[in-house]
Amino acid sequence: MSQGNLFTISAPSGTGKTSLVSALVQALRDVQVSISHTTRAQRPGEQDGVHYHFTAPEEFDRMLKRGAFLEHAQVFGNRYGTSQSWVESVLTRGKDVVLEIDWQGAAQVRQLRPDTTSIFILPPSRESLRARLTQRGQDDEAIIQRRLAGAVQEMSHYAEADYLIINEDFDTALEELCAVILSRRLQLPCQLQRHGGLLRRLLS
Repeated sequence: MSQGNLFTISAPSGTGKTSLVSALVQALRDVQVSISHTTRAQRPGEQDGVHYHFTAPEEFDRMLKRGAFLEHAQVFGNRYGTSQSWVESVLTRGKDVVLEIDWQGAAQVRQLRPDTTSIFILPPSRESLRARLTQRGQDDEAIIQRRLAGAVQEMSHYAEADYLIINEDFDTALEELCAVILSRRLQLPCQLQRHGGLLRRLLS
């Protein structure tokens, strides 16, 4: 069985990253999204093991000491981490894995796995970013202001990614995101793994 591909998708909060990734999973086969561990509080409507693995700070520390995370980061006072064993097991089964993580985590993953494909998503304007954060109705004004301030710093790291997508029109952004996944699958090393037998028969 061929090895799956690893993708990181980074974006400031309110850019529509989660909605795009959800639509991506529906549009393409053999794509799985990693569910991060986090120490932040569970929000209304969120389910443990579906949106995040909500983890007590003490348990997060124990996992960190065991080397259980492929990457980990602190964002707005909360910690997030990706299970290394889960990622490896899914890739081994030939499925692509998408990590929804911030630029810090994406940088860590690239160091450990240079074959990772990194994608950055940006909003079409600061005004649209603020509107999306406000419309969610999940955070108070102080938190929104803090997220907006952090977004500018986070957006400055777009140049570290392999691909850049501007989420102005959702359908267009989704089409571009799918194109990135498919183009990675069609690169020669992936095709050699997937169709090695066919290539040998064609040339014998």
